[in-house]
Amino acid sequence: MTQIPVSKNEVVTSEIIGLTHEGEGVGRINGFTLFIQGALPGEQVRAKVLKVKKQYGYAKLLEIVQASPDRVDAPCEIYAQCGGCQLQHMSYEAQLRWKRQHVVDNLERIGKLQTVVHDTIGMDEPWRYRNKAQVPFGMAVSAAGTAADGSGGGLTGAATTSRRSEAAGRGSDGRSAYARNRAGSAAIRAAGRPGEARGGNAAGESGLTGADGGRLIGGFYARGSHRIIDMDACLIQDERNDEVVRVIKQLGRELGITAYDEESGRGLLRHVMVRSGYVSGETMVVLITNGRKIPQVERWIAGIREALPNVRSIVQNVNTRSTNVIFGDETRVLWGSETIEDELDGIRFAISARSFYQVNPQQTIALYKQALAYAGLTGAETVIDAYCGIGTISLFLAREAGQVYGVEIVPEAIEDARRNAALNGLKNVKFEVGASEVVIPRWRKEGIVADVIVVDPPRKGCDAELLETILAMQPKRVVYVSCNPSTLARDLRVLEDGGYRTVEVQPVDMFPWTSHVEAVVGMQRIDT
Repeated sequence: MTQIPVSKNEVVTSEIIGLTHEGEGVGRINGFTLFIQGALPGEQVRAKVLKVKKQYGYAKLLEIVQASPDRVDAPCEIYAQCGGCQLQHMSYEAQLRWKRQHVVDNLERIGKLQTVVHDTIGMDEPWRYRNKAQVPFGMAVSAAGTAADGSGGGLTGAATTSRRSEAAGRGSDGRSAYARNRAGSAAIRAAGRPGEARGGNAAGESGLTGADGGRLIGGFYARGSHRIIDMDACLIQDERNDEVVRVIKQLGRELGITAYDEESGRGLLRHVMVRSGYVSGETMVVLITNGRKIPQVERWIAGIREALPNVRSIVQNVNTRSTNVIFGDETRVLWGSETIEDELDGIRFAISARSFYQVNPQQTIALYKQALAYAGLTGAETVIDAYCGIGTISLFLAREAGQVYGVEIVPEAIEDARRNAALNGLKNVKFEVGASEVVIPRWRKEGIVADVIVVDPPRKGCDAELLETILAMQPKRVVYVSCNPSTLARDLRVLEDGGYRTVEVQPVDMFPWTSHVEAVVGMQRIDT
C-alpha cells in the first residue's frame, strides 16, 4: 500500500495546479492532492494539513510563497471568513477565463466532447447585481458584536444553514466596497453566506424579546459555520435590498421581536427575503416566521412603508417545520400587492414571493438572447420549453416563434407563466402543469411536433426520461441552458449518442466572484 506523503497538522509547501468546481486551490505533494481554500493556480504556498483521506486531503493556507499575477486584494473586509463569494481574491478577467476552462474541462472529461466554447460573457460592472436577498435572522447572546477574527464572536444564529447551493444565491459583503476599492470610500461592514433555515415545529412563542434579553441580528453565515455575522451591506446585493434588511432589523429591535431558535423552537423571525425590480424599482418584503401571529404587525407595516417608499408588497410566509427549506406552505399578503413587476428586455413579469426569477437581470438578458440565437427562429417554428418556470425563456421565444409550449411541474409557476403571457399580450404561448417526460409525448400524440426544444434544468440536469423524449421527438435543434457544467456534459453525451451535434457553447457569468457559471449550448440534429 502506498504511504500517504503528508500527515495531519504538518506544514507543507505546495504548487497549485488548478481550482476545484468550488473555487478551492488544488495542490500536489508527491502526487497526493490537497485542497487549499484561497490558493490560485500557478502559486506556491505554505499550508497546514487539516484532514487526510486515502486519495486527498484538506489544508489551510498559511503563506503565499509565490503569488499568481491573477491575485488581487479582495475588497470585502471579511471575505476570508464569509462563505458567500469564493473568488474575490482572483481578478475578474482571470475568473472569466477560468469559468470558460471549467466548462471545457467538464465537456472533455465527462462528455468526451470537442466543440467550440466561446469566451465567457462577463459584466461591465460585476457588483451589486443580485435582485434578491434571503437573510437569516438570529439573536446575539451578548452585545460583544463581531469578533476581531470575523468569526462572529458572541453572535449565534437562530437558524442554521443546510449549505444547499442556490446558484445562485450566495452573499458576500461590504458597503460600497467597489467604490472604496476604486476611489477610497469608507470601509466595509460584515456579511456572509445566505442559508436556509432548519426550523423547529414549535410556534408557541410571543415573538417578543424575553427577560434574558438578546439583540436581533440579521446577516449571513461565517464560512464553514452556522454563526450569523451581523451585516449592514453586501457587495453583490442591490443596495435597495441592503436598505430593507437594515430597516427590518432596526424595526425588529425597537419592537422587541425575537428570532427563531431551532433548539428551543421559540422565537418568531426566521428569514427576511427581499426582491427588487431592476427596471421597475419596486420592492417586495417577505417576513418568514415561526408562527402566524406577528406582534405589533401594524407598527411593522407602518414602519416599513414610512422608511421604504419603493415597497409595493409586504408578505408573510409561515414556516413552523424542522426543514432545510426556507419557505413554509402558507403565504399571505400583509399589505399591498401580491406581486411586484419587473422587465427583462422589454418583457414584463409579475413576480410573487415564491416565483423563481433569475437573480442577475443584466446577465439573464445576455443568456436568453444567446438561447434565442441558437434556436434559430424565423417566425414559423413550434418550440417546446421544458422546465419553463414562470415563462421567462418562453416569452423571449414567443416573440420570434410561431407557437411556444411550456411545461413545468410546479403548479404555482405555471400560474405565474400564464399571468405573464397575458401581461405581455402574447397569445402564441401555452403553458401546462406536469412532468416534461409525460406531457411532451402526449403533445406529440396530439399532433404537436417541435422544431426546437429548449431545456433549462436544475443543477441535477435533465431527467433521463426527458432526454429519451427529446430523442424520440427528434427536433431539428436543441438549446440547453445549464447551471452545472458536469451534468451538462453528461446530458450532451446522451444527446450526441442519439443523433445530435454540439455546435457551440457560450458560458455566461451570472454570479461574479463565485465559482458558479452558466452556459447555453446550441445543438443540431446531424441529418439536418
